[in-house]
Amino acid sequence: MKALKSSKPFQIAILTALLLASVSTLSSAALASDSTASYKQFLNDKYAITLSDSLTKGDFIIAVNRVLKAEAKDQTNVFTDLQKDSPYYMAALALHEKGILSEGALQGDQSLTQLQATFIALKASGLKELAYTYPKDKINAALAKVHIDYDQNNQLTLQAAQELAAAIDTGLVSSGFEADAAANQSFANDLLGKILSFNNQYKHYIGTTSDDDIFRKINDAWRTEDLISSTELRSVFDEALKKNLITGYNLKDSRFDANFDPKLSLTYGHSDITHAIQLIGLLRSENIQAKVQLEPKTSAFIYLKEWGEPTQSDDYQVVQIENGNFIAYAKEYDMEFEFDNNEQKNKFQQVIFQYAKKNSDDQIGLIYSSWWQPLYYSLSEVKDYKVIANNKVSKGHYYAQSFSLSDKSDEVVTGLKKINASLNVDSYKFWVDEPFYNYLLGDYK
Repeated sequence: MKALKSSKPFQIAILTALLLASVSTLSSAALASDSTASYKQFLNDKYAITLSDSLTKGDFIIAVNRVLKAEAKDQTNVFTDLQKDSPYYMAALALHEKGILSEGALQGDQSLTQLQATFIALKASGLKELAYTYPKDKINAALAKVHIDYDQNNQLTLQAAQELAAAIDTGLVSSGFEADAAANQSFANDLLGKILSFNNQYKHYIGTTSDDDIFRKINDAWRTEDLISSTELRSVFDEALKKNLITGYNLKDSRFDANFDPKLSLTYGHSDITHAIQLIGLLRSENIQAKVQLEPKTSAFIYLKEWGEPTQSDDYQVVQIENGNFIAYAKEYDMEFEFDNNEQKNKFQQVIFQYAKKNSDDQIGLIYSSWWQPLYYSLSEVKDYKVIANNKVSKGHYYAQSFSLSDKSDEVVTGLKKINASLNVDSYKFWVDEPFYNYLLGDYK
């Protein structure tokens, strides 16, 4: 948490802000660092997908449909060999409706080949129009990368050859591809992970701490971030502020959520971009490697009238309330990190305590704009961190959240529901650094 200063009284806000991530585009270095093992873990954590090494085409259809969350509006059976009691009946209909599967014989009980899986993945990734632009010379060039001579291959129709060529050029499949080989779990998990990436459902990050251009990306993300405004969420949480139910809240946009592995990730909140730049440099100097996502956030809190007339800007706005005080809305950021391993995640706190936590007014040897109570937290348990609660309400892709002590969470939830009985408040525990926990106890230092 930022230090209290009489010259900047608005800094008493609870800061959990997020820096605008570069829309969810993966850098080439970041994409290259993803592995089949990472995809496998993500699929299990987010979608409860666990594949065996003996896969049928039907197994893969179920997994693809679960990833896409597709539902068939038309229940007409278009498959000649599929019965309604089949475990993949509904998934097959849904994928057919999306143009991923063709009508006719599905052959869902047959062993899945790499070629079959690739055709499904290509369409599920939204790449079929690209594929059908391929002339013969581009097909030949692409298929040569996987040692297939299209002119000599009688098994591939033009459309099939186009789809395979586009899958190769876009990285869906690699040079180790074997058309008739069985698609084992490793191959299938890799395809499913790439389907997620093409559909903007995988991890979102702008790069890694070691990328040469990470500092430019951070600055670009911050420069293009605006205050978040969600009228319905603001009205509820502003009322909670007025009633002293909460001391502050954040507005965020779920489209920028990092989707990182909670066991390996941390969220770090701050409001100054120079601090973010120096923090990345600090982690590099300590050989801490992590993916980085910058998420936009707006922090809201009470600005007391005795602090004087507030100065407004594009990044800091106020609205006066009935008692003469103001509600302030400040542009901030959360920086999401997914570390290479737990050892590096645990080391993060040591680095912050030494170089980014203020302990005295005249302290030197800290990075720019270090706070008395730095704010960072984990969704999984970390030694020496404290448990607190997040009280979160979503509306579309926006959400508002307010942190509280665990024993105060029920009171916050009840109070929010009194303001709006229809609210669905998601309250859950997480682990925060002890200095910020002390701030919630009332200790500004």
